Amino acid sequence: MLQSMTGFGKAVCEVAGNKITIEIKSLNSKQADISVKMPQKFREKEVIIRNDILKSLGRGKIDFNLNEDKTGSDRLTSINDAVVEEYFRKISDLSIKLGLPVTEQVMQVIMRLPDSLSIKEEEINEDEWRIISECISQVLSKVQEYRQQEGQVLEADITSNLNNIIHLLEQVKDYEDQRITTIRQRINNSLSEVYDLLTFDKNRFEQELIYYLEKLDINEEKVRLANHCSYFLETMKQEKVPGRKLGFISQEIGREINTIGSKANDANIQKIVVRMKDELEKIKEQLLNVL
Repeated sequence: MLQSMTGFGKAVCEVAGNKITIEIKSLNSKQADISVKMPQKFREKEVIIRNDILKSLGRGKIDFNLNEDKTGSDRLTSINDAVVEEYFRKISDLSIKLGLPVTEQVMQVIMRLPDSLSIKEEEINEDEWRIISECISQVLSKVQEYRQQEGQVLEADITSNLNNIIHLLEQVKDYEDQRITTIRQRINNSLSEVYDLLTFDKNRFEQELIYYLEKLDINEEKVRLANHCSYFLETMKQEKVPGRKLGFISQEIGREINTIGSKANDANIQKIVVRMKDELEKIKEQLLNVL
């Protein structure tokens, strides 16, 4: 069954009294393009998160967003006593030299100077990470479910388009016999005017005519096209992640359709070829979003 690369999932959990909201959105992409946005305190887990996303979702343009609504502060603040004392001593010495009083406002200025305060982000512990990891797994499962639902719609559309190609291929038979007769008659009519003026070997002429008609034969292309269509349907049903492979098969389908068109020499068959190309273009557009 096909899976779309389009997906969305969201889950909420609570860690250390803070609300954690995790969202994952994915769109189509040729490769795995993962963007991770989250607070600095979680950055040590980024490699693990990326690996989990890659393992679960494969390729696609994937945006991971972790947001934390804080009920308190997770930043530990401490005063650097030695630094503050040194600042105060130097300011006091300078005040004496300048004849200025040392007021209470001096401490307010000192506390705003570099390195007066040490601020350290609180790190998450393993119990907290376990809760977040489970939440991420829930979101990934929701994204996969979303992709599967989208994939069912894609599969139905692609199957319909491919069946249209198969049906159109059957219609070619209605014009094929008449096509050969028409080509043969056209050649005979063109040459009938010079039959009496030229001396030629009629047996050799028939051989050359047969060779020419064989070059215009499209039976081989029809067989290959039918086989490619069957293989496409088989791959779509049986393989778990068939997107790239289906893309290759669709190229082969297009090659056979183009060859039939170039060898057709018949207006009705050319019209059928145009319709087959239209159906194939729809398939190719849909395959861009297939995992």
